[in-house]
Amino acid sequence: MRKIVFLWVALMAITLNSFADDKVIFNASAPDAVAVGDQFRLSYTVNTQKVKDFRAPAIKGFDVLMGPSRSSSIQIINGDRSESLTFTYILMATTEGEYTIPGATISADGNQMISNSVHIKVLPADKSNSSSGAGNSQGNVSGRTSSGTSISNNDLFITATASKTNVFEQEAILLTYKIYTVVDLRGFDNVKLPDFKGFHSQEVELPDNRRWGLEHYKGRNYHSTIYRQFVLFPQQSGKLTIEPARFDASISQVMEVDDPFEAFFNGGASSIQIKKVLTTPKLTIDVKALPDGKPVDFSGGVGEFNITSSINSTDVKTNDAITVKVVISGVGNLKLVSEPEIKFPEDFEIYDPKVDSKFRLTSEGLSGNKVIEYLAIPRNAGTYKIPAMKFSYFDSKSQSYKTLSTEEYEVHVSKGEGNATQTIANFANKEDLKVLNEDIRFIKQNEVTLSPKGEYFFASTIYWLCYIIPGILFIAFFIVYRKQIAANANVAKVRTKKANKVATKRMKLAGKLLMSNQKDAFYDEVLKALWGYISDKLNIPVSRLSKDNIEEELRKYGVAEDLIKEFLDALNNCEFVRFAPGDANQAMDKVYTASLEVITKMENSIKH
Repeated sequence: MRKIVFLWVALMAITLNSFADDKVIFNASAPDAVAVGDQFRLSYTVNTQKVKDFRAPAIKGFDVLMGPSRSSSIQIINGDRSESLTFTYILMATTEGEYTIPGATISADGNQMISNSVHIKVLPADKSNSSSGAGNSQGNVSGRTSSGTSISNNDLFITATASKTNVFEQEAILLTYKIYTVVDLRGFDNVKLPDFKGFHSQEVELPDNRRWGLEHYKGRNYHSTIYRQFVLFPQQSGKLTIEPARFDASISQVMEVDDPFEAFFNGGASSIQIKKVLTTPKLTIDVKALPDGKPVDFSGGVGEFNITSSINSTDVKTNDAITVKVVISGVGNLKLVSEPEIKFPEDFEIYDPKVDSKFRLTSEGLSGNKVIEYLAIPRNAGTYKIPAMKFSYFDSKSQSYKTLSTEEYEVHVSKGEGNATQTIANFANKEDLKVLNEDIRFIKQNEVTLSPKGEYFFASTIYWLCYIIPGILFIAFFIVYRKQIAANANVAKVRTKKANKVATKRMKLAGKLLMSNQKDAFYDEVLKALWGYISDKLNIPVSRLSKDNIEEELRKYGVAEDLIKEFLDALNNCEFVRFAPGDANQAMDKVYTASLEVITKMENSIKH
């Protein structure tokens, strides 16, 4: 039975997948914008070749230079075969304006289908001769080039525009950096943006693959795209300046060549890279202070906001938690808005509110909401009122202060179960509450031990011992502590004492590397152990050690000549055998044993 069910599911999946793959799609495509006099393609593509009765719509506002031409294509990828059929028109824009070409109809696989319509904006003709042929590039910047070695400020520039130049404090401003070019802009080697002094700034997230479009600007047609965008919130009144931004642009420029051989192989032209520094103009923003007459409960919000509230329950028992949720939503400087205050009754224990913010950046500021949850615990039974909260903000559209209120709540608190009033223990995180079972302990009777009359603790033996013993312990601790400080103060002595311990630790690590047959790491660790040991023992930095001064210093400490030679041989062997041919494991064993022995002998020989 299971096999039958499995086969049935697999068959259904294959069938549905085949239906999905066989779905016929019929699309129309054309550039979003062209200039008067430009020629461009209008294409209709269907993903099957079983087509008949193609009927194009009435094309108004354009001259039809050619079409429809029919072309087909077949692709086989990983055994999957795909077919398509395309009908293409070559059109020329004749009149400035915005036009819509309706969808074409077609009969494909026995079904009547209609494509999507296309919207095309026709821009005025470019007044500059250098921009001829702009429309043929259809939005690709690399198609717009001009000859010569100089790039004028009209061929490539970047604008910095602010959505508003007269605003109030905290009112959002959209700052846009936009590229305009008729040359082959390859990118920017360096970009230096201003620090937006006097503003709180947040960058708008743009897609990585920026879309270029044709735009008519000051009499010329440019390929343009938005490079960066920022939402700025002015933090002070007065005239605030946005300093110029700098862009170090890299441009590919076509140059005609005179050499006939180079002209033959490069089509009569060659490409060179040109550097150009672009700067944006300085912007001045006139920021007005918020008007006088701020409400007492002004939140600092500037924009358009709304406020709602809710309560988890209005019928509770003592020591049950009450949660009042407040949602502030809208557009503006939501991130900088302060939370409104709830005046809970005095019999309520109040905790810090929990705030959860969800924003998205828009041209008008932050859009979204801020959710605040207030937690309170009623301690006594009764009927209480939680008054309405007031939220005041400055409405940037009406340029006036507005005050919003939440609803008022009446809470009925009945006495909870338990022998005594429960309390909440102190904790840092108010979200997790820990309740004690009791906070009043009964007085225990008949368990008091009384002393006979005339006996006193004062001036007794135990009394004096309580003073003498701590005093003796303090003096002993003080003496030991002073000796420890004196010993640690002698850095050289401490370093010498720890030399063998550090070397042993390194040799243990070398032993592990030996077991795992990590040759290079093993020899490095052994050399660190040998050089580090002698550096600590002689109190000489490793950077100043050499085999010559090691020999000289060891003689000063009275080390025997044969031991000095044995130590230097251990250093030499470790450096030599790591690159020598032969049995690597046997050589590593010998080096490890010899190094351990010589460090042990040296420890017994050098006395400070």
